[in-house]
Amino acid sequence: MQHVIRRIKPRAIRTAELTSSRPLCGPIRVCEVIKELTMGGAETALVERLKAAPGDGVTYTVVCLSASWNVLIDKIRAVGIEVIDLSDRSRLSAYIRLVTVVRRLAPQVVNMHSPLPAIVLRLFIRLWGPKPRLIHTVSGIKYRPATLLLDRLTRRLDDHTVAVATVVARSPTTVGARRVSVRIHGIDLRRQREWAARADEVRREFAVSDDAFLVLSVANLRACKNHQMLIEAAAEVVRARPDALFLLAGEGPLREQINAEIQRRGLGDHMRLLGRVPDAYRLIAAADLLVLSSHNEGLPVVAMEALGAGVPVVATEVGGLPDIITSGQNGILTRPGSPSALAEGLLKAMEPIEHRRLRSGAASSDPQMLDMVNTARWFEDLYQGFTRR
Repeated sequence: MQHVIRRIKPRAIRTAELTSSRPLCGPIRVCEVIKELTMGGAETALVERLKAAPGDGVTYTVVCLSASWNVLIDKIRAVGIEVIDLSDRSRLSAYIRLVTVVRRLAPQVVNMHSPLPAIVLRLFIRLWGPKPRLIHTVSGIKYRPATLLLDRLTRRLDDHTVAVATVVARSPTTVGARRVSVRIHGIDLRRQREWAARADEVRREFAVSDDAFLVLSVANLRACKNHQMLIEAAAEVVRARPDALFLLAGEGPLREQINAEIQRRGLGDHMRLLGRVPDAYRLIAAADLLVLSSHNEGLPVVAMEALGAGVPVVATEVGGLPDIITSGQNGILTRPGSPSALAEGLLKAMEPIEHRRLRSGAASSDPQMLDMVNTARWFEDLYQGFTRR
């Protein structure tokens, strides 16, 4: 899916308008800047896009201010892309170093994936010559008030803003941007289909019995993901479906609180905390359902990974989820903040006839929208279009 929104002029920009037949002198140097490389949707999307990038006349360098999980760095380096990790510095020192590193790299395009690095780079890049083109890829619909204010004051310095979902393009995190394109990033579709064929193998690895109905949550253990509501809904589901097994993959500051609530409700035999699961897409492909109970979202990568594997998604109707989920077709969207509505959606999706229908719908989800290969090409066209003008 690709939509383009112009804030200044009514005519839409097309990627083709950004290209030219004039030859380039050498490969385009692109710097991808992200605040953290951790287990999150924006981080995973960046890594998967770089792995799928055609690399036709484009060279990449990734700069991150912190990386609490080296798995993502290793994946980027494995495809021959340099990663500069500033984790060993204090926050202030890291931002100073960020400016120095990006200037030394002398990229023609800088794609910024986090608001704070974007704010800093916008201000300093104005002083440089020649200035690189600035692109901001926005994944979230909410920032902290101070961050939102500074971002809004500086975002018109960007040449282009890419929102990962329609709701992001309409949110306060992009208001005032000069040019906004909506681009659903997608996932490694071929990989997900391959792992779906190996579901039994993965279920055995995670000790899931053959007769269990596996409901999976993959989300950081933070307040915005609303695991409390998920636990309440699970308690209701288990009463009606004792074969339900909820696995919760993810790590975060609420782990102890969530574990205590699971035990308090007597769900220990039906709900397990797995912690951080490397390559969680394998487990997603082996699930019967993916569940998301979030208060807010941009466009969760895990939901696209589920659909790519033919796994229906039961989720709160927030963020960009309606862009990819048609309720009753490839998943079920429920009222946010309602444990009973989430439980009702889960139980409906677990009914044998309904589950088969939803699985078929998930497997039939638009591959042009879900396949990251298309997005990787789209970004390279965007980069090349800017440098050819």
